[in-house]
Amino acid sequence: MSVVKWDPFQDISALQDRINSLFEESFGCAATEDPGGLCTWQPVVDILEGETGIVLYAEIPGVDKKDVEVEVRDNIITIRGDRRAAQELPDNYYLRRERCFGRFQRSFTLPHAVAPDRIKAVFKNGLLEITLPRPEADPPRQITIDVE
Repeated sequence: MSVVKWDPFQDISALQDRINSLFEESFGCAATEDPGGLCTWQPVVDILEGETGIVLYAEIPGVDKKDVEVEVRDNIITIRGDRRAAQELPDNYYLRRERCFGRFQRSFTLPHAVAPDRIKAVFKNGLLEITLPRPEADPPRQITIDVE
């Protein structure tokens, strides 16, 4: 009988592979198994609130500026667009395909009303930066009261 050295990390690695395949089978979006090479994806977003208002950063690499839309309606900001593959090749050319392409959309509820004409958006190097200034406070008004 031969003695085999036990490696605890081998069991953990096998368990991780099983869990990953379970999630891919259950929830989809395994780009390597998708026949069209497409899967749903959403850009990652950071939202910060500072003294002057809200700043939203969205990472959308590989997306052309003309393929991105930003809309604000009823205190909801929506970013949508389309990431297209640079070159369409038959699936049998790919040894591995992990990048996702297609339409995307993210929506977020804003904590306060924003004047749409004051929103600024800058798109550079795959990073979309949207600045939503805090609404100006109404100045206090003094009302005279007539005493009769």
